[in-house]
Amino acid sequence: MKRILLLATMMAMTVAGWAAVRGDVDGNGTVDVADVNAVINAMLGRAADDQSQAASDVTGDGQVDVADVNMVINIMLGKVDPEPQPEPTGYDYVWDTTTLPEIHITVSLAEWNRLLQLYDDDPGTAEYIMADKFDFVHKGETTRVNDCGVRIKGNTSRRRPEGERGQMHQAGQTDWHHFHLGINLRKYNKDEEHTIQGVRKLHLKWFKDDAAYARELFCFDLFRRAGVWTAPRSHYCRLWLNIEGDPDETYYGIYEMNEPVDENYLKQRNGEQHFGSHQGNLWKCKYVGRPASLTDPYNADYWYDDDTSSDHTYTLQTNTKNFDEAKAQLIDFQLKLNGKSRESFYTWINQVCDVDLLLRTYAVSVAVGMWDDYWNNGNNYYLYFTTEDLLDYKVYLLPYDYDNSLGTSLQCGVQSDAGRQNPLQWGQDGNPLIRRLLEYDDFKAKYLQYLHELVDPESGLMHYLDAKQRIEAWHQMIAPYVANDTGEDMEILDQPAWWGNHSEYRLLDTDPNVNFFRVKAASIATAR
Repeated sequence: MKRILLLATMMAMTVAGWAAVRGDVDGNGTVDVADVNAVINAMLGRAADDQSQAASDVTGDGQVDVADVNMVINIMLGKVDPEPQPEPTGYDYVWDTTTLPEIHITVSLAEWNRLLQLYDDDPGTAEYIMADKFDFVHKGETTRVNDCGVRIKGNTSRRRPEGERGQMHQAGQTDWHHFHLGINLRKYNKDEEHTIQGVRKLHLKWFKDDAAYARELFCFDLFRRAGVWTAPRSHYCRLWLNIEGDPDETYYGIYEMNEPVDENYLKQRNGEQHFGSHQGNLWKCKYVGRPASLTDPYNADYWYDDDTSSDHTYTLQTNTKNFDEAKAQLIDFQLKLNGKSRESFYTWINQVCDVDLLLRTYAVSVAVGMWDDYWNNGNNYYLYFTTEDLLDYKVYLLPYDYDNSLGTSLQCGVQSDAGRQNPLQWGQDGNPLIRRLLEYDDFKAKYLQYLHELVDPESGLMHYLDAKQRIEAWHQMIAPYVANDTGEDMEILDQPAWWGNHSEYRLLDTDPNVNFFRVKAASIATAR
């Protein structure tokens, strides 16, 4: 396991006789897993000595708790400078990876039963119920938002949160089920008091097909490490649900807390080095009856987000009042994507697209084995056009929904093995955006360069030892809190989804025949 060397030139503090920097609890000159264990022992009253006890207060708040464990892990991973930094604010506060936040949701009995009835009437319901309280706890500080919106989310993972069809809430003897939640803090009150430091919405996901509790978080983290700034923020949280009249809160365990791709996502990336505009047309693109392949512009299924349960191949998320104009823009893009000659396409795609960013995005996507994507399956992506102008815009492909990755493989499209599939033949020829780019030698060379960089041991990105270190550090953070009141997903297991076609893949086992990262690196090495 790599260690972060603590250089003598760093500003140091004296802790009971030895020189140390934050996180070096045992004073041996490095921050590593031994320091994580030392803090845990101090939490349990088993510190090796007074020096270790004092050094274990890594956050400097006068107590030794899980925040100190998380701080050591993040120093070890290079996410936090060993020297104290200002407390984060805004989106960085909510998605602060140095701590494990808590979320407590309180719902009246009438509203909870209404949610159950909504699901029974339509399992795809997108309707919100009102939660009385939403408490977000960050390093012991609670932010409370009253009267916010809660709804059920998910596609194939959507499920009833309690009991069987027709049953209303059973206080004290509830058959709880994990389910995905959409949180809209400003659903009923449009003011800043109904935000968490400006954050209006959250998506909370249970780890349905990921017993390793790591896949989507690893992917989004890797995107950002690799310079793909379009990736949504993602982190863990602990979730409780309190229904009026219940004897106790229900602990739902460890959840994934994701940043929604919406108008506020666009605003957060509106700087000169990013989109440059947050007022353009955002489309959610998914396989609904047919793939979102960008190949059949006049016969495709287009609609806008109308807060119903209906699913469409291309759903406009912003500027919905100007749906016809946005649809015309998307159709024109597809006509040019499919119809331009080789020379004309090269000029046009460089004008309307940040090709370098798109190739980086796709290199990460293929490297993590995301088969349920645009290229292979015509699924799971957003398109953002930076203006409403029919012709004058930049268009970006935005990644999302990466839980089917890192060895969770399936026979789909041209795929049969997400680890060993040739990265130059990842998807179907009928899905033209990536295929057409790779017909040009310079674009192909960049794509291969980014793939090789990802698995290069010197890059610190996706080499199997770096990946193992990162995942094990996350497991150290969440393992004490995985067991939960639903009785589901009660332990961390290094295995892919049960329904996949390659059950042998592992993330932590370093055997070159089963370690997904090693198999993928070998596949990339042969690509030419």
